[in-house]
Amino acid sequence: MQLGRFPRVRLGHLPTPLEPMTRLTDRLGGPRLWIKRDDCTGLATGGNKTRKLEYLVADAVSQGADTLITLGALQSNHARQTAAAAAKLGLKCVLVLEERVSQPTDAYRHNGNILLDRLLGATLKYVPRDTQMAEAGERAADDVRRAGGKPYIIPVGGSNPIGALGYVGCAVEILQQAADLGIRVDRVVHATGSNGTQAGLVAGFDGVRSGVRVLGITVGRSRSVQEKGVAALVDETWVHLGLKGAAPHDNIEANDGYFGEAYGVPTPAMKEAVQLLAETESLLLDPVYSGKAMSGLIDLIRKGTFGKDENIVFIHTGGQAGLFAYEPAFAA
Repeated sequence: MQLGRFPRVRLGHLPTPLEPMTRLTDRLGGPRLWIKRDDCTGLATGGNKTRKLEYLVADAVSQGADTLITLGALQSNHARQTAAAAAKLGLKCVLVLEERVSQPTDAYRHNGNILLDRLLGATLKYVPRDTQMAEAGERAADDVRRAGGKPYIIPVGGSNPIGALGYVGCAVEILQQAADLGIRVDRVVHATGSNGTQAGLVAGFDGVRSGVRVLGITVGRSRSVQEKGVAALVDETWVHLGLKGAAPHDNIEANDGYFGEAYGVPTPAMKEAVQLLAETESLLLDPVYSGKAMSGLIDLIRKGTFGKDENIVFIHTGGQAGLFAYEPAFAA
C-alpha cells in the first residue's frame, strides 16, 4: 500500500510488542488471546493516537503550522498525546475539552490526563456538554490567528483519512509480527469511538486481503451509528491510499453492548476487566476505552462466541493515566 509515500513524523516507539496473554487465556478457557501493546507507543504514557499523530503532525508541519488544536472530552487520551507531540516538536498546543461526563469528581477534573496536559504546556479551553465541537475548534483557531499564529486543527480522535493511515500501518505491522511468530490472526478486537482506529485497521487488513476480521467494541455510540461512521471513513481512507475499486464493507462490525449508561461512565464489567487483566497479565487498562472493550471481549468469550482454536488479538489503545481520574470508582 506504499505508506512510505505519505509524510510522517516519527513520534512512536514502533513496532509495539505483540504478546500472548497466556494466563488470561487459561482463566477464560480459550481462545488463544494476544495483546498488541499500543499503550507502549510513547508520548507521555502512550496510546493509539500516537500512530495517527505521526501523519497528522507531518501534515501540520508541511503547512507551516505553529499551533496544534484538537478536541475531546475532559479526560481525552488523544488530547494528552497531541499535547505531548506538540511539546516534543516545539509547537504550541490548544486543547478544547468538553465537559461530557455528568457529575464529574474532583479527581476527574484535575487528575489523570488533565494533570499531564498541564505539565506538557498545553492551553486548555473548557466547553459545556453537547457543544458543537467542530465550531469550538474553529473559534480556537481564530483566536490563534488573531494572536499571529498559524493553527492546524486535528479532529476528535485524530480520525480522518490522514490519521487513519496510522492504523493501516498497524494492521500491516500485526501481520508481519504474526508471520514472525508463526501464528494466524483470526480476529482483532479493540475499543472504537471516533472511527479512525477501526477504519484504518479495516482498510489495512482488507487492502492486502488478509482475511483478518475486525470487531470494534463501542464506547458511547449505537452499533448503527458507529458502523455508518466507520464505513464512511473506510471509503475515504481507501481513496486516500489509492486502492482500486470500492472499499469492501463486510468487515465493518461494531458491538454496542458494553459501554453502559454513557460514554465515560464506569460499569461493573469494566471494573472486573481492569482488575482481571491486572491480576493475570500485569496489564493496566483504562476505564473509558480499553477497559470497556476488554469487558466485551471477556463476555463474548464466556458466551462461546469464538472458536477455542482462534487467535484473537486485543489492541490495547492506552490511556492508563485515566485510571487516576477514576480512582473513586475503583475505591468504591
